[in-house]
Amino acid sequence: MRVFITGGAGFIGSNSAAFFLARGHQVTIFDNFSRPGTAHNRAWLGALAKPGQLQFIVGDIRQTASLEQAISAGTQLILHLAAQVAVTTSVSDPRTDFDINAAGTFNVLEAMRRRAPQACLIYSSTNKVYGGLEKRAVKEEAARYRFIDRPLGIDEEEPLDFHSPYGCSKGCGDQYVRDYARIYGLRTVVFRQSCVYGHRQFGVEDQGWAAHFCIAAMKGRPIRIYGNGKQVRDMLWIDDLIRAFESAFERADAVAGGVYNIGGGPDNTLSIWKEFEPFLRNVFGKPIPAEYHPPRPGDQPIYISDIRKAKRELGWQPAVSFPEGLDRLCQWLKENATALDVIP
Repeated sequence: MRVFITGGAGFIGSNSAAFFLARGHQVTIFDNFSRPGTAHNRAWLGALAKPGQLQFIVGDIRQTASLEQAISAGTQLILHLAAQVAVTTSVSDPRTDFDINAAGTFNVLEAMRRRAPQACLIYSSTNKVYGGLEKRAVKEEAARYRFIDRPLGIDEEEPLDFHSPYGCSKGCGDQYVRDYARIYGLRTVVFRQSCVYGHRQFGVEDQGWAAHFCIAAMKGRPIRIYGNGKQVRDMLWIDDLIRAFESAFERADAVAGGVYNIGGGPDNTLSIWKEFEPFLRNVFGKPIPAEYHPPRPGDQPIYISDIRKAKRELGWQPAVSFPEGLDRLCQWLKENATALDVIP
């Protein structure tokens, strides 16, 4: 099988590439190598691949000609992971955010339609397409927020309410991917992902916060908390996400045009600091200091993925609990401490 991964040298992309390489598939990575850690991931993947099994193409999804040329006519699976990933960057530079996330996704779809219409495309969308969830009743407790009327989380019927340029650009791509299945008959699937974490995550403050907190705790760097630290997220281990990719591909004919909330679900939630800091304190054997700052615009006080649709239609559910995943992440970070020096 031929697999094409945009953003394939990043956190999710490199882990996905390793998964499919291990199963003997041909993998092409299309990436501009702009994020910290991509060179490290490239070297790691190069050592894993057999001769002729892996191809790296330095390219940008904003460049339509090179993108179309890169996608082989025999491609069977496209993972569209390349993106501008930070809400803060989208606010300071909305034009670039739009060009990458909205127009770039359109370019990927058009390249697929022209070059590999038989393929299955899976798009990494985001829970941010649901906005701030201001209309959902929320209770503030001692260490976390809690939904009053959504104990299993937010499902796919939640109204879209893009908030921030990032939410708008990712939501635009989300809807284009969905509509290309309806209008052109392409086998496209949308994953509205929650907080994915795991090995090879070179997290920074604006993206990959769980890994960022772990790295900061290891290296004695300042940790800034925006809001009161009670904001709740559901956490999904990287290998569980990749199993969801595989499940959607295996059912591509049946689930084409589908939208799925993919996250750790209600069994894998925690508040981002009030409950996360004790985990870190236990791992590193010391208190972890943090600075508190005002909340950032559009930050959801609580988001939990209702993953029942994915379980029902994809036969998928998370297998790795958050405590187990955090131990794995911290172990990988400790074993690769020198590689983390690329993080600014």
